[in-house]
Amino acid sequence: MAIITLTSDIGKQDFLTGAIKGRILQINPELRIVDISHDVQPFNYHHAAYVCSNSIKNFPENTLHLIFINLFSNNNNHILLIRHNEQYIGIADNGLIKMILQESPKNVVALDTREYGTRNILNYTSVWINAYDQLLNGKAFEELGNPQIEIEEKNPLRPMHSSQYLEGQIIFIDNFENVIINITKEEFEQQRRGRSFKIYFTRGEVIDKISETYADVRESEKLAMFNSAGYLEIAINQGNAAGLFGLEGYVDPKSQYLQSRLLYQTVKIMFED
Repeated sequence: MAIITLTSDIGKQDFLTGAIKGRILQINPELRIVDISHDVQPFNYHHAAYVCSNSIKNFPENTLHLIFINLFSNNNNHILLIRHNEQYIGIADNGLIKMILQESPKNVVALDTREYGTRNILNYTSVWINAYDQLLNGKAFEELGNPQIEIEEKNPLRPMHSSQYLEGQIIFIDNFENVIINITKEEFEQQRRGRSFKIYFTRGEVIDKISETYADVRESEKLAMFNSAGYLEIAINQGNAAGLFGLEGYVDPKSQYLQSRLLYQTVKIMFED
């Protein structure tokens, strides 16, 4: 059974999440629908990229991942279908795809939306599902739309580094107020090279070891660990790190609030020779 996943910033109170599923099943009632999240922070590409990139890679081959994030940021008459690592991704041409994949996609077609008239979420859903249905029935990927499209791209948020430090940004605060930083375990170990270290964040807080689980420290104590997606996480055992330490997620550099919030967005790891 073919699988469709849904990720959006719509929330759970609107009728649209149910209507999207109804539109999918109208076209192909045999499809299996899986919700990833409908609580992605609006206009927060870094949050969206974190959620999508770490969920997509865990699905079976040939799954179609529909990403309803900032669909109408421009006046394009097309939406994108991407093939990457035996997965398919339906997304707007808004630059987010490069952030999700951490690279430019190599197999892209632009799907024309004009035949449906009104530019809205449900009609875009129909365009993606009709294209996917054709794929399932043997049509070649390159024949679904225009493969010569030049797409918009936004660069993923990367940590800064030197031989002595890694400095990352907070990209996500989860439901338990654990704080996720855009530093992977691989990046940490490459820069660390076996050295001791100290993790500095707001209010002079310091952590000097990596835990494996929350239970490695006593209740209400802070810890750092790499989560199941491989990203650095700052947490409090049975507590809320973001609220207690005043930590906030990354904001766009163009934001008027940047200067007042910069301290709360960055986490720095200093390596000691």
